[in-house]
Amino acid sequence: MTSETITAAAAGTFKLGDLPVNRIGFGAMRLTQNGAAFGNGAPSDRDRAIQVLRDAVELGVNHIDTAAFYFSPLRSANELINRALAPYPDGLVITTKVGPGRDPWGEWLWASPEQLRGQVEENLRQLGRDHLDVVNLRIPQSLASGSIAEHFGALADLRDSGLIRHLGISNVTPGHLAEAQTIAPVVCVQNPYGVGARIEDHEFLRACGEQGVAFVPFYAIAGAGRDAGASATDSDEVLAVARAHGASAAQVRLAWALQRGPHVLVIPGTGNPGHLVDNVAAGALRLSDADIASLQTLRQDSE
Repeated sequence: MTSETITAAAAGTFKLGDLPVNRIGFGAMRLTQNGAAFGNGAPSDRDRAIQVLRDAVELGVNHIDTAAFYFSPLRSANELINRALAPYPDGLVITTKVGPGRDPWGEWLWASPEQLRGQVEENLRQLGRDHLDVVNLRIPQSLASGSIAEHFGALADLRDSGLIRHLGISNVTPGHLAEAQTIAPVVCVQNPYGVGARIEDHEFLRACGEQGVAFVPFYAIAGAGRDAGASATDSDEVLAVARAHGASAAQVRLAWALQRGPHVLVIPGTGNPGHLVDNVAAGALRLSDADIASLQTLRQDSE
């Protein structure tokens, strides 16, 4: 498929609360280093990363996903966003995450409810903002079956004080969503999801749509590769659909996710200008019913 003149508007729009965004966004996780996210890759080229962010906005991307813990030696995603895009254009929505944190040596930690304010303020400082558009509470594996009420309640207090406009949750279960909704409105759920997803993941996506909650998949391209990124090869089914459309496997995976529902927002990340153009162009790719049926036969444990 050609991608020369396609912008993010081709995917349509949805609202994060009262904030309309194009359904093709941009994830900043891979901006800070070459190679796998949070791995041992060399620091990314600063000028190239800044240009990719500016190109994304030029292509109509108005939803950027980031976090203060997206950093590598010499690079910070938030700092790159600030340098590239401030003063921020009207209509640009920046979503960030709190809960996890990393010390200066890169070691992971999990914030207590009382520490979340400090994480929010650090995002504000790095981004140069007086409020955050959307803050997701990212849930660690240790809370996979536990309550998030104290943590989400702490963020709800910060929302009431004006530091946060809207709240979301990430890496969660339907039970977490139900619990959070009793405390404050949830505008988005950000979970791993892509071709080969489990039946229960499809059901959760549908439930979010019924509630008017945006569903924001991560690893939509990487699939089972997760933080390591997409592999050099893909399944025969994905490659066959890609050939039929003159598209890449990554574009097929993004188009498939977008066609799961009008409330689905994808946030592919890249530090490569060419990949950025291709990712945005995936918003114009329409898969047939036969394509969807073929891809539905896949399961992540077989990829």
